Amino acid sequence: MRAVVQRVVTACVTSEGEESGRIGAGLCVLLGVEAGDTEADARYMANKLVKLRIFEDEHEKMNRSVIDVGGAILCVSQFTLLGDARGQNRPGFTAAERPEEANRLYGLTCGLIREAGVPVETGVFRTHMQVSLVNDGPVTILLDSRKTF
Repeated sequence: MRAVVQRVVTACVTSEGEESGRIGAGLCVLLGVEAGDTEADARYMANKLVKLRIFEDEHEKMNRSVIDVGGAILCVSQFTLLGDARGQNRPGFTAAERPEEANRLYGLTCGLIREAGVPVETGVFRTHMQVSLVNDGPVTILLDSRKTF
């Protein structure tokens, strides 16, 4: 799984003109499921997202997680994170997981985050969405469940 994680003041997502998710302070996560990802990747990503220390403490050091600050996560599925444009100008998406399995693992990841005690809002899988956010910092982190070392 790949994720673009942004620390936000606020974020929302709309699908086909309807708002489907909105959070205040927390993380906006764009999540792509790669072909071959498993439930272990979902567990890794959920655990990393709830424990990632990118919020400032009293000494202005990034030392607090979304759990520590009582924040929420807006998680939006985004298969384009698996796009490959190395050999061409039009990206190919063969590295993205099939939609049915991608949706299952995306849902599992969101469920595991909720089980950890973090509120989660989502987009609508396989629809055209618009994401609006105010990035705080700005802080943006890239995560990949296959690059754990």
